[in-house]
Amino acid sequence: MKGQNKLFIAIIVALILGVVMGGIVHTQYPESSEGFSKNIKLLGTVFIRLVQMIIAPLVFTTLVVGIAKMSDIKMIGRVGTKAMLWFIIASLVSLTIGLVLVNWLEPGKVMQLPIPAAGDAGEVVANSQGLSLEQFVKHVIPKSLFDAFATNEVLQIVVFSIMFGVALANMGEEYTKPIVRALDISAHAILKMVGYIMWFAPLGVLGAIAAVVATNGFEIFKVYAIYLRDFFFALGILWLVLLVVGYLILGNRLFELLRRIKAPLLIAFSTTSSEAVFPKLVEELERFGCNNRIVSFILPLGYSFNLDGSMMYMTFAAIFIAQIYGIDMTLGQQITMLLVLMLTSKGIAGVPRASLVIIVATCTMFGIPPEGIALILPIDHFCDMGRSMTNVLGNALATSSVSKWEGQLDNHGGDL
Repeated sequence: MKGQNKLFIAIIVALILGVVMGGIVHTQYPESSEGFSKNIKLLGTVFIRLVQMIIAPLVFTTLVVGIAKMSDIKMIGRVGTKAMLWFIIASLVSLTIGLVLVNWLEPGKVMQLPIPAAGDAGEVVANSQGLSLEQFVKHVIPKSLFDAFATNEVLQIVVFSIMFGVALANMGEEYTKPIVRALDISAHAILKMVGYIMWFAPLGVLGAIAAVVATNGFEIFKVYAIYLRDFFFALGILWLVLLVVGYLILGNRLFELLRRIKAPLLIAFSTTSSEAVFPKLVEELERFGCNNRIVSFILPLGYSFNLDGSMMYMTFAAIFIAQIYGIDMTLGQQITMLLVLMLTSKGIAGVPRASLVIIVATCTMFGIPPEGIALILPIDHFCDMGRSMTNVLGNALATSSVSKWEGQLDNHGGDL
């Protein structure tokens, strides 16, 4: 966690430097602001391209491994089915809440930025106009896996990954164990790369903020205040929905569960990582009365498939970036984005800022300039605190609810 704190401090320092540099150019050398912005934004381009570099292998390895390991669910039968139903419904609800509220509150409409005219994002915007049914089908079904990898066509990679994962899951664990293990190791290695690449984030922040302030002045900070206000309001709505559902299933024992998991919730909030509290969460759920076999099965699955806070943030952030660049998305495009995020986000564990990779991939796919991710990086740490805590709550409720449905929720006074 010390590394994450250092990264956060580095991003804050880069933010301040960017504001100072951009402010000096905006006030003292306004005639040079355009050239300065164009050159300083190259720092952001470096960061964005590093993130785009790992999108295809990350989606492929995490999805294939997640689906291939689903053969374990057959051994537990009903428990696995109920868990997956919870995960799917909770994910759809989280994504929908983010989508509805960001469209209602419109935090990105406070300030408008010009769409980058050159580079990958500009090409994507130009190519994304007038998407027909024929183009959509071609966009979804890959004619070549290598072509999909080369062009970062996330939906095509998802289609191949699902088919490949299902094939592995039905070939027998002993036969497929080496390749699943190899892909699992690859997925962890790529997630490790995410950590390395995030150390380039301060440069991306410096470039993005300096460029924006140099051309637009200090209006960006009004956007940040509104973005944080609206995001935490949306998060509050999601908490209300989760707690109401939890009360309908657990009754008054919901309040006991909240008392039990208050420490994991606070740790996740302060460290911005839901994985940091995994051992403590296992212990507290068993003390709450959940069957230890159900906990050991559902909780690891939930850490890949049931990240409610991260799911809501993905739709919220992606539409916010579209709004700030003045890109109007149709209802059909937004629903398609929701379904794409439903698939591509699976397998992204509770690693700080791993969800940003998926947001960049989604923005690129829907013609939204991925450079926009650098604009929200300075305040992403605060958003990450809220969504990590929400992920912990969602997984605790999922495990407790399935235990209750299975008649395996005891009330033993907190004894392990």
